[in-house]
Amino acid sequence: MATMTNSGTAADSKLKEFFVHQLQDILWAEKKLVKTLPKLQEAATNDELKQAFATHLEQTKTHVERIKEVFSLIGEEAETQKCPAMAGIAEEGEEIIDETEEGTSQRDVGLIFAAQKAEHYEIATYGGLVTLAQTIGLNDAAEVLQQTLAEEKETDSLLTQIAESKINYQAAMEPKES
Repeated sequence: MATMTNSGTAADSKLKEFFVHQLQDILWAEKKLVKTLPKLQEAATNDELKQAFATHLEQTKTHVERIKEVFSLIGEEAETQKCPAMAGIAEEGEEIIDETEEGTSQRDVGLIFAAQKAEHYEIATYGGLVTLAQTIGLNDAAEVLQQTLAEEKETDSLLTQIAESKINYQAAMEPKES
C-alpha cells in the first residue's frame, strides 16, 4: 500500500520517482556549474561581469547544499545523474571562449549568452521541481527549492542588466576583423 502525504498524494508514486530523478539531474548540473563558473569569470573582460560570475559561484555552491538538504528532507540519497542539457551548455560556453578574442566585449556578450542559457535551464528546472514538490505534499522541500529559484531569477536579471548597460553596445562598436 502506498503511503499518503497530507495532500493525499502517494509519496512513493511515479511522480515522486520523476521528482527524485530531476533532483539528481539538477544536482549534477549545479556541480558542473561550480567547475564551469571560474572559467567564465577568468575569461570575462568586464569587471562587473567577473564579479557576477564570482557571486554566482558562491550561490551555486549553496544551491548544491540546498539540493542535498532536499534529498535529506525526502529521505533519499543525494545522488547525481548526468544532465545532458547542462553538459551541452557548459561545452558551448567553453567553445565561446575558444572562438572569441580575449579581452573583447564580443567575448563578454558570448559569456553572458552561455550563462543565461544555464540560468534559464535552471529556472525551468527549479520551477518544475517546486510545483512537483507541492503536488506530492513535500512542502518543506518546495520552500527550499523556491529559495534557489528566486536566486536564479535574480542572477538572470543581473546578467541582462550588465549586457544592456554597456557590454552589448561596446561589442557593437568593436570592428570586425578583416
